[in-house]
Amino acid sequence: MFSTLSTIGHFLNIQILLFKSNNIFSLLLWCSLIAFIATFYQKKCSKNVYLVDFACYNPFPRGICSKEMFIEQSKRVGHLKESIDFQKKILDRSGFGNKTYVPESLLENPPNICTNAARKETESVIFGAIDELLLKTKMKVEDIDILITNCSIFNPSPSLSAMVVNHYKLKHQILCYNLSGMGCSAGLIAIDLAKQLLEVHPNSYALVVSTENINSGYYLGNNRSMLVSNCLFRVGGAAILLSNISSDSHHSKYHLKHTIRTHKGSRDNCYNSVFQKEDETNKITGVSLSKDLMSTAGFALKENITTLGKFVLPLLEKFKFVSTFVVKKYFNKKMKVYTPDFKLCFEHFCIHTGGKAVLVDIQKVLGLSDFQLEPSRMTLYRYGNTSSSSIWYVLAYCEAKGRIRKGDKIWQIAFGSGFKCNTAVWCALRDVDPIKEINPWMDEISQFPVDVSI
Repeated sequence: MFSTLSTIGHFLNIQILLFKSNNIFSLLLWCSLIAFIATFYQKKCSKNVYLVDFACYNPFPRGICSKEMFIEQSKRVGHLKESIDFQKKILDRSGFGNKTYVPESLLENPPNICTNAARKETESVIFGAIDELLLKTKMKVEDIDILITNCSIFNPSPSLSAMVVNHYKLKHQILCYNLSGMGCSAGLIAIDLAKQLLEVHPNSYALVVSTENINSGYYLGNNRSMLVSNCLFRVGGAAILLSNISSDSHHSKYHLKHTIRTHKGSRDNCYNSVFQKEDETNKITGVSLSKDLMSTAGFALKENITTLGKFVLPLLEKFKFVSTFVVKKYFNKKMKVYTPDFKLCFEHFCIHTGGKAVLVDIQKVLGLSDFQLEPSRMTLYRYGNTSSSSIWYVLAYCEAKGRIRKGDKIWQIAFGSGFKCNTAVWCALRDVDPIKEINPWMDEISQFPVDVSI
C-alpha cells in the first residue's frame, strides 16, 4: 500500500514539472493517473458486500386461511367445484399448517380477482416489509442508491420499483430495476444483480424487495396442473438492505461470499416445466406445473452444487467427487458418483419452501438431518410457499431460534421457472441475539418445531 502511494508521489512530482512546460504528454499521463486512481479506489471500496439487515412481512391475522377455509372458498367459485377432491389431496400433501395467509380479496364471497385488489395486496406486502426494515436499520430513504424489486406474476405499469420510489419519495438518481417472470428463485437473482451493481458503484446501499402476488396468479379453471399453484402459494415478502461500505461490516449481519446461478432454459422440458398460459378452454390463464418439475429441479440443483463445490468444498471432498466422476465416465458406467458432504461447509441450510416433496428430495440429495431441514420445514408449515421470499423466512426462523453465531456459513437454495436453480452463501459477521430481533416468528417461536410427519 505504502509503496503504491510512494510511486504515485514520484509520478506527481514529474507531472508538475511537465505540466509547467505545457507538454501534451503530461496531459495524457494526468488522464492515465486519474483513471488508475479511480479504478484502484473503486476496487478497494467494492471488494465486499454486506447484508446490513432484512425484514420479512408479517401478514395481518385476518388473512389467515386454514386448509378447510381454502376448500370452502373454492366451493364458492363455480369453475372450481369440479376439482374440490383434487385440491384437498394437494393440500393434505403440502406440508402446510392451518395458519398460512392469503390476500383478503380471496376471502371475499365471491373472491375478488382484479388489478386493484392485486395492487392493494402488493402494496401492503412491499411497504410492510420495507417499513420494518427501515425501523430495524434506522436507514434514511435518501441514502438508498440502488433499488431492485422482483415479482414473477404481477407486473403493472408503472412498475413495482416505481411504486416504491413514489411511496417513499426516493431520490431521482436512484438506480431502479424490476424483475418479472423469473419465478421463485428471482430473490437470489436480485441479490446477485445487487452484488454486481455494488461492485461498480462504491459507497452505496442497495435495497432488494422480493415478493409474489397471489391475487393475480389465482386460477379459476379446472386444469389440475394449474390448480396446484392455487393450493401452494401464499402471501409473503421480504426486504433486504445490502452495502459495500467497509465501515458497515461492524454492524451488518452477514457477508456475501458467493452467488451461483444455473439456468437450464435451453432444454425444452426444463423451459416448459413451469409455464403460464391459457388452459384447454383458451379462456382462463394459469401457471401450469408439469410432471417433469421435480426431475428438472434435481437436474438444475446437481449442476448448481457442482459449480458451488469448487468454491466451498474441502480438498478431500473434491477429490472423492472428481475421482468417482472420472471412473464412471471412462471405466465403469454403473459407478455411482460421490455426492459431496456439504454439511462440512455450512451450519445452516435455507431451502426454498416449494412444497413438501421438494424438501424431502433435497434432504435426500444433500444428506441433511431433520434438524438441519427444520427451518425450511417449519417455514413451509407456518407460511406456505411464499415464492422468492421464502428463503428469508427460513433464515428468520434460524435467527429467532438463536442459532446464528459469528462465523457460521448459511446456504440459501431456490428454484424458479425457466428453469433455474440459484444459490447464495453468507457468513455471519456476529451473533444474532433473538431477544433484540424484530421478526415475524418471535411471538410464537417457542411453539416450534411441531410434528409435521402426518
